[in-house]
Amino acid sequence: MTADALDGTPTSPRQTEPALRPAQRLSAAIETGRQRIVISALVFSVTFGAIGLKLIDLMAFGGDADSAMATHALPAAAPAADRADLRDRNGLILATTLPSMSLYADPKMVIDPIEASLRLAKVLPDLDQAKLLADLSSERRFVWLKRGLTPTQQYEVNRLGIPGLAFQNEERRYYPAGNLASHVVGFTNIDAQGIAGLEKSLDDRLQGGESMALSLDLRLQEMVRDELQATVEQFHAQGGNALIMNVNTGEVLAMVSLPDFNPYEPGGPAEEAMFNRNTLGVYEPGSTFKIFNTAMALESGTSTLTSLYDESPVHVGRFTIHNFRGDPQSGMLSVYEIFRLSLNTGSVHMEEAAGVDRQKEFLTRFGLTKPAPIDLPEVGAPMVPHPWSKISGMTIAYGHGMAVSPLSLVTAVSAIVNGGILHPPTLFKRDPSQPVPGKRVISAELSRTMRMLMRAVVTGGTATKAEVPGYFVGGKTGTADKAARGGYNRRARVTDFVGVFPIYDPKYIVMTMLDDPQPIKGTYGFASAGWNSAPLGGRIIARMGPMLGVEPADPKDPAILQMLSPPANAVVANLSGGNED
Repeated sequence: MTADALDGTPTSPRQTEPALRPAQRLSAAIETGRQRIVISALVFSVTFGAIGLKLIDLMAFGGDADSAMATHALPAAAPAADRADLRDRNGLILATTLPSMSLYADPKMVIDPIEASLRLAKVLPDLDQAKLLADLSSERRFVWLKRGLTPTQQYEVNRLGIPGLAFQNEERRYYPAGNLASHVVGFTNIDAQGIAGLEKSLDDRLQGGESMALSLDLRLQEMVRDELQATVEQFHAQGGNALIMNVNTGEVLAMVSLPDFNPYEPGGPAEEAMFNRNTLGVYEPGSTFKIFNTAMALESGTSTLTSLYDESPVHVGRFTIHNFRGDPQSGMLSVYEIFRLSLNTGSVHMEEAAGVDRQKEFLTRFGLTKPAPIDLPEVGAPMVPHPWSKISGMTIAYGHGMAVSPLSLVTAVSAIVNGGILHPPTLFKRDPSQPVPGKRVISAELSRTMRMLMRAVVTGGTATKAEVPGYFVGGKTGTADKAARGGYNRRARVTDFVGVFPIYDPKYIVMTMLDDPQPIKGTYGFASAGWNSAPLGGRIIARMGPMLGVEPADPKDPAILQMLSPPANAVVANLSGGNED
């Protein structure tokens, strides 16, 4: 018991608190209300402050967007962040990946779609204002407005302060060389997926971060494109292409096809410009095929350099094969002269002596009956006769009736001149410490003979305009009527030239081709390879020799001249061709 209990006075908790007067109770209630109002105001201030800061971050800096946009806006598959570079053989960048910013919107957050679309269209004039309005008025929570903005464009959009817009950090593929190597490098789509060229064929390796060194030399690529473009314009051709290859390694040092395209062009390349004439195109090459016909005839032993054949027209059913105007139309000429002057009838007789079966086997051995083995998705299959008849064999002897890609042609001619080894073509820089893959297809002696014949074409045949003093160019021209429905268009042609230098010790081969060049002033009405493709090849050789450190030799060096001299009894006529080949 407590002390109070001892004196007999009961107690309770209520009785221990002093009683409050009415005025005091009113004052306490007012103070409690005031405190609650202050606390509520603070809560609302903090909440709206956080919302305001988030809006500022969203609109001014892009931020990460709000949770709804971050959750619903971004694509399921983001572009790979480690797509590797493509470089030329000297380390210059051909394709690389750089940070990029893209603009998107949550239409639900756009207050005034009409005003927003009008203001955006002024800042980004390549966008369609009507489509912008439709996108910003949609019921969706995410729409891409523009991918790959420049820093200036991002700044200008930021200045607009339009609610509902945001930026997404991405990566985009860039091509510093532009058009120069477009058909080889190719391009990717906006999500960094390979669409064409090496970007497509190497997609997995590049996505995995494996940087690739190509065999291309960007210096040569630019020079060749300049020369080819000027010649296409000079002869009013529909297009053209050119190749440079190392004959001893199969490395492609330059590959140009016109028209070409800019792989970073926002609107995308035109279908015609996308076409790679060097690998996807297949053409009847004309008389450049006489290289293989002559080598086949000499290898078989059915012909020698001194074998004589009648140059009179050859009649096959209702067709007649004859030589071009200005060339011998009758008489007996040697194999040496037939090749030097590029005579059709003599070539047909050589093929007849060897036989169709030998011809087919020989061309197959050089890979000319299959697509070129190159790491590009754009590769055309050759057009081979079925069946391979007697008439087919006769027309193939002078380059008609069978179509191959320029890359296949260059690869095969390289084996003819390099000592007889067929090396697979490659767009990748070879390791000089590793052996070069290849197989023997002809003897070294036959290769030497063919080099001598190709030199004669430049010194006194149809390719004299390809000569470059000191470089001892050897080559062969070809002019073929373009195939048309049911036959050939006699008014349209393809001209080509293959040139090798130095022919006494081959290092490089140059191939040029023009699509339907026209006669111009100074060509005397001719539009054949001797007047356009051959001079183009000579100009390319003259410029590339110093670039690659090839020293000119003495044009009168007796040892070299002896090496390239034909047998005395092979020259049975002092004739000059009409340059119509």
